[in-house]
Amino acid sequence: MTESEFNHQIDETLLAIEEAVDASDTGIDYENSGGVLTLILPDHSQVIINRQTPVRQLWMAAKSGGYHFDFDKKTSEWHRTSDGAELFVALSEVLSEQGGKAVMLSAG
Repeated sequence: MTESEFNHQIDETLLAIEEAVDASDTGIDYENSGGVLTLILPDHSQVIINRQTPVRQLWMAAKSGGYHFDFDKKTSEWHRTSDGAELFVALSEVLSEQGGKAVMLSAG
């Protein structure tokens, strides 16, 4: 994947996360600045999602730890490197655990 393709995919993914959060009615807010998406939970804790261009990965930082995701061109999905979990599944799990309330996000 070229750097341009990677950046386009990340931008699309961050927008999809924003749209999923808007549609979720969970009280989660977000800020997107310079390609870093900060999800702010009702308890004011945060989950941060950002691009790692040199390694062509998406990274997520939460109270439970840091997670790295690779893009799968066949499925057009991001998958966690440690266990293959799809990004929106993993993000829903992290937000549910961190916020103490079930959250189900999906990509449009």
